[in-house]
Amino acid sequence: MTRVACVQAPAILGDPAANLETVKEYLQALAEDGVDIVVFPECFLTGYVVSTEEEARRIALTATEPASEYEDVEEDAFYMSDEIAQLDALCEELDIVCVVGYAAETALGELVNECVLLEPGQFPAVYRKTHLPCLGFDNFALTGDDLPVFETRYGRIGMAICYDLRIPETLRVLALKGADLVILPTNWPEGADFSADSVAPVRAMENKVFLATCNRCDEEGGFRFIGKSGIFGLNGEPLAKAGSEPEVIVANLNLPAARDKRNVNPVTGYATEVFAARQPDLYDVIVSGQELPTVPPELEDDEDA
Repeated sequence: MTRVACVQAPAILGDPAANLETVKEYLQALAEDGVDIVVFPECFLTGYVVSTEEEARRIALTATEPASEYEDVEEDAFYMSDEIAQLDALCEELDIVCVVGYAAETALGELVNECVLLEPGQFPAVYRKTHLPCLGFDNFALTGDDLPVFETRYGRIGMAICYDLRIPETLRVLALKGADLVILPTNWPEGADFSADSVAPVRAMENKVFLATCNRCDEEGGFRFIGKSGIFGLNGEPLAKAGSEPEVIVANLNLPAARDKRNVNPVTGYATEVFAARQPDLYDVIVSGQELPTVPPELEDDEDA
């Protein structure tokens, strides 16, 4: 079993030093409790709600990326912020895996919303948010261009961030690539209860993957984050669920079980196949780039439409 924890906690906008100390304290306590993987919310190290590009750049950390993409250096050379370097060293010391999000700026000056998976003895594994809402830091960020799945000591892990969950193809692609567990750092504000309570378990169920969502539970820039972090099983069942206050939720996950995509009803014996039943030839419209139907003019002017 893999013991996974989601840390639902408040962050301080533009104060990575204070947020880093919060992460360190939780990592040390949870390592003592035998937790294997600890997840923190989206943009937890930096904060998220900014209203100008200048503010976005001011809070951004150095993006975590191989220096070899820009310079003729050894493959194990990485650009990263001091905060990530410190966390990487602490994960090595505690023998624990950490996933944390932050606003970042690449070596080319691009703003990106990213999270990093830090595993002892491994290079940092980075994911950049691929579906961006018109909110906070994401108003100024560049979309990511990959949905990677990482081999870890515990199993295959994919990452997504917040609004990525609303796009069904995100988790489907990660599942098709072999993810056993998808980790979702998020900043769900008021009004996003349906994502926390309904969309998350459905995504786990329809792909038969474990899903860990980790949200904040505080206020920032006029937005209140609702908490409701959750860890969901292969049938979408909540294995651990948080309320609206600071809280750590923990669940033990049998990650290899996610590789069996056959469902059998224990009462009737009725069986279904998550992937084998698919008919990909029917789904070309999803990736064809075909223009969507336009909204009729009469509906555009109808405030009740």
